[in-house]
Amino acid sequence: MMRRALQKGLTMPPSLADPADPRAAPLPRRGQGRVPSVWLAVLAALVVLGLMAGAIYARAIQITFGDLQERGENTLRLAEASLRGQLARFERLPGLLAEERAVRSLLLAPEDQALVGQANLYLRETARRLGASDIYVMHRDGVTLAASNFDQPHSFVGGNFAFRPYFRDAISGGEGRFFALGTTSNKRGYYFGAPVNVGDQVRGVLVIKIDLDEIEMAWASNDLRIVVMDPEGIVFLSNRPDWRFRALSPLGPEEARRTRETRRYANAEVGVVRATRSDLRGGFSLLQAEVEDGAETEYLLTQAAMADAGWTVMVLSPTAGARQQALLVVAAILLGLGAAGFAGLIVWLRRRQLAERIALQAATQVQLERRVSERTAQLAQANRALRQEVEERTATEARLRDTQAELVQAGKLAALGQMSAALSHEFNQPLAAARNYAENAGLYLERGKLSEAKRNIGHILGMVERMGRISRHLRNFARKPNQKLRPVALEGVVQEAQDLLGWRLEQAGAELIVDIAPAGLSVTAGAVRLQQVLVNLLTNALDATEEAGDRRLHLMARRAGGEVLLSLRDHGPGVPEQLQARIFDPFFSTKGVGKGLGLGLSISYNIVRDFGGALEVCNPPEGGAEFVLRLRAAEADGTSAEAAE
Repeated sequence: MMRRALQKGLTMPPSLADPADPRAAPLPRRGQGRVPSVWLAVLAALVVLGLMAGAIYARAIQITFGDLQERGENTLRLAEASLRGQLARFERLPGLLAEERAVRSLLLAPEDQALVGQANLYLRETARRLGASDIYVMHRDGVTLAASNFDQPHSFVGGNFAFRPYFRDAISGGEGRFFALGTTSNKRGYYFGAPVNVGDQVRGVLVIKIDLDEIEMAWASNDLRIVVMDPEGIVFLSNRPDWRFRALSPLGPEEARRTRETRRYANAEVGVVRATRSDLRGGFSLLQAEVEDGAETEYLLTQAAMADAGWTVMVLSPTAGARQQALLVVAAILLGLGAAGFAGLIVWLRRRQLAERIALQAATQVQLERRVSERTAQLAQANRALRQEVEERTATEARLRDTQAELVQAGKLAALGQMSAALSHEFNQPLAAARNYAENAGLYLERGKLSEAKRNIGHILGMVERMGRISRHLRNFARKPNQKLRPVALEGVVQEAQDLLGWRLEQAGAELIVDIAPAGLSVTAGAVRLQQVLVNLLTNALDATEEAGDRRLHLMARRAGGEVLLSLRDHGPGVPEQLQARIFDPFFSTKGVGKGLGLGLSISYNIVRDFGGALEVCNPPEGGAEFVLRLRAAEADGTSAEAAE
């Protein structure tokens, strides 16, 4: 259908479709004879744009590389300052420590083990306080006599480091300074050496080794490379581990010899980074170097020399971002010029296609409107069906809630029916007793025995109060509760349940042992519904223990964090494990035929769940069954159980 609409919208008029019609002959186009000149103009414009692009790119590179170099110089100053600051902290400490009595005494008697022990302890404590990596004392023959790491697996004690330049410089009376990889610890460090003078003789050298790893960690950067090279041109500090112990150019014979003699890098293999240096107009130095994955990266090089240490600090800034930024500038300018240059051509092309596009859009719009109408009708029909289904579900849920409420009320009325016979006995007995007390009170009054008559009247009032209390509990139990939850005192609800089932307990010869601690424990629930749960559980417990020898029932309540655990345990046969998963299902009962509908536990389970709690069942190791109510704890507010619902 859409194809037919498009064909209908694009059908050519008869005057243009019929080639025999003289009006259908092609019309001459304006400017048809100037096509070669147009292409020459376009070619000239492209050449001009290319030259302009080259000049703009060169200028943009100067600006972006200038910003990159300024950032590198700032980073270089910070890196150099951190190195100088770390070295300055320990520069004068070797000379001061060389004057200590423990060091001088050791060099006077190097064989005295007591002096060696004292010197070891002194050096360890000093290294800890100063934050130095290691401090050790060397004899004039280069053998280490005492060290701060004397008790470590890689102790310097006994090692001969006479080959190190810091020892040779210090034993000659100067200051020893050297960076190297430890031959014993295999850790990098900077060594400060100072001569130990005893009298007029240099008897040994005290050396402090510091760790520069913290500075290296502070140089962490995702793009910049910060490297420090030794006098031979080998990188020994870098925030990128792939360049450590590698030179940026092959070592000459003299540099290789000095590195081997001083064993600056111990047994580590010194490699070479394939790198090529070049200069760019504007005073920029570039370095084309190999990175971890084997690819080459171009860096802008910024460096400074630390003459006192003989080091060269370099900051390498990747130029990819700067070149990309320059290309973006060129692209933006060229796009602007191109947009202005091709604006006329675009207008001409758009006018040429305008008629066809209008026809195509009209056909497409008709098709879209038809589809929108169809889809709207489908959606309206689906919405009507959905609303009908929602209404049916809402009505079903309402009927389900009403049915559940009726089942709850029916369960209570059934319990009341079961209690009616015994309750008639409960009412008849106090009525008969009250009549006897009344007759006796009349006889006492005739005889003038007022005290005995008054005592009998008091007994009559007690009987009336008892019958009123039972009637009030039955009325509260029978009425439908509202659904609002409030703080309910457990003791009151338990007492009312006892009053309602007192006849049943007495008839069955059962004993209900109540243990609620602490006093005044309250839960968030509805008093009447909670009372119904307790009545159901107590009734089931009495039914389960009809033939049991032990008729005791244990009702216990305890606080557990934000919950109150209310448990009822009997000494009956218990609930088989295979039935515990179904015990709370509606119409499921373990009693005989005619002894129940199987709704009591199901109703109790749903009531407790409405309270935001849970009802569980288990078989204790002592035997019997135990039902546990998990209810939310609440602070008592003085509301009575009768007024809570």
